[in-house]
Amino acid sequence: MKYKITGDNLQLVTIELSPGERVYGEAGAMVYMSPNMTMEAKMRGGLLKAIGRKFAGETMFLTEFEATGGEGLVAFGGNAPGTIKEIEVASGKEFIAQKDAFLCAEDGIELSVAFQRKLGSVFFGGEGFILERLAGEGTAFIHACGDFIEFDLQQGQTMKVDTGSVVGWEGTVNYDIEKVPGIKTMFFGGESLFLTSLTGPGKIIIQSMTLHNLASALSPFMPSKGETSGSSGVVGTLLDGTLGRR
Repeated sequence: MKYKITGDNLQLVTIELSPGERVYGEAGAMVYMSPNMTMEAKMRGGLLKAIGRKFAGETMFLTEFEATGGEGLVAFGGNAPGTIKEIEVASGKEFIAQKDAFLCAEDGIELSVAFQRKLGSVFFGGEGFILERLAGEGTAFIHACGDFIEFDLQQGQTMKVDTGSVVGWEGTVNYDIEKVPGIKTMFFGGESLFLTSLTGPGKIIIQSMTLHNLASALSPFMPSKGETSGSSGVVGTLLDGTLGRR
């Protein structure tokens, strides 16, 4: 399998497959493919794992792609502006990602649900208490909003991150949720009330923009009920006034 990630903040990953090679992806993530690619929706891992994926924000059915009669290609993209990152998973190791982060993977990768271990993570995690676990052997691809920042934490080294900004971490990283210190900071600091504490060893990935923050930034510019999307700004105001006088 060969792959190439293209684009800046609206990225695609294009995967080249030899005959017999197979990848699978989140339903609806495929952007284009060559004519010799076959695709089939499957409930990978059975009903229980499919239900678990649904709770994690993914679809119960995943779509498998396989090249027939020669080399083929298939491309996948995320559902929001952001970054795609390849995750190399080795046998006996795992990578934990936020829900909705999974995009596609080689057939040797197993996607499952990982429940947060700490009680504080369950109630105050900000992103919910369900995570995604990538295990097996091969390459997987994750997607999240904004740009990615990576840190390779050493043994005992800790990084405190806004909970919604955490994309994922290697299975060797220990994590917990803690509240922001100080009542004044909690209510008037303008930040989240809780932080995720990640302690090495292992790699962590952080996103520069969350989907929630993006939606909040765009919300004031979205037309309200009864308004048309084109009636905005000076031109929209003039048009509305002209139409109103007729």
